[in-house]
Amino acid sequence: MAGDEIKTIHMREVVRPLKTTFSTSLGYKNAMRSVIVEVHLRDGSSGLGECATSFVLPHETVDRIRGIIHEERSFLAGKRAARFPVIAAALRERHPFFPMTISGLETAIWRAWLRSTGTAETAWFGGALRRIETDITIPHATDGRILRGWIGQVACKGFTVYKVKVSGRKADDNRLVASVASALEELDVHYILRLDGNQGFTRAGCLAFADHVVKKGYPVELFEQPLQRDDRRGLKEITKHSPLPVILDETVFSAEDMEMALNEGLGHGVNIKTAKSGVTESLSIMKLAKKGGLRLMAGCMTETMTGLSAGIAMAMGTAAFDYIDLDSIHFLHHRKQYGEITVEGAGYRREEMGNGNQGIGGRVG
Repeated sequence: MAGDEIKTIHMREVVRPLKTTFSTSLGYKNAMRSVIVEVHLRDGSSGLGECATSFVLPHETVDRIRGIIHEERSFLAGKRAARFPVIAAALRERHPFFPMTISGLETAIWRAWLRSTGTAETAWFGGALRRIETDITIPHATDGRILRGWIGQVACKGFTVYKVKVSGRKADDNRLVASVASALEELDVHYILRLDGNQGFTRAGCLAFADHVVKKGYPVELFEQPLQRDDRRGLKEITKHSPLPVILDETVFSAEDMEMALNEGLGHGVNIKTAKSGVTESLSIMKLAKKGGLRLMAGCMTETMTGLSAGIAMAMGTAAFDYIDLDSIHFLHHRKQYGEITVEGAGYRREEMGNGNQGIGGRVG
């Protein structure tokens, strides 16, 4: 009997208040909600994963996540954790519309296996970097007082890259970007902006807004997912004509999605999230995108450090990413130390722990 066989699976819901309202073109929330799953192996090793919830997949609720995990306990019992890629592939086939649930499960199995082998997470990904720095999200706030309060909080932490949630509503977006730029300039912050449309734009609206921010001279370096995820013709058109690089997010959940996007010329880059694609698919997407000459962003959902740390380990370990968007922990009240990861200002630093028990253990971040 192999020691890395899955013995038990536990889960619990986590609800945490956000420091500021998280609002996008898809909706708003004042708390994050997810399911933490814990996998125990026969040799005593264990690992945590996080099944996030999101505006993008409103059907993937806490109740449905818990139901799927409960349903799959018998399938997973006795499986060898070392075979986590095969297990994840089978689960994705069984539950194609619940990618974040399967991603959290896969991450927990992967972590349990890493612990059984004494391997650190960043080392497994390659161990390339000791430190990375993330952007910070600016929600689509219409209240100027709340907006400036949030910018003031995060600017003093040393953030220099700000991802602005725009909506596709021209007047609102023009005002928002102008207000963000003005607030940062008043604080004497040397900044870069990123735009995130969250599928809220039309083709014409996207191109017009991209032209507007370029003509205004704002230091904008990309435009993430302006159009609906399945608007292939539109995405192809704006990829050809946008003055800003177009980064795909909701369009790509799997390697199959990435192949389609490459074949059809959709986007200049892709946002890869372990929360939506898990460990195996994220690496497959990364390799395909890199081979196709696309720019890479490491991203996240509204997660605790339990889920976020997998993305941090991937970004640090591979050193493959052009843009880092791993900021969810900054919307929560958080600690400074999580296993091998130290949170310092706008960055994350990897500590040499000196043992094989590195990574996220039994405490929720």
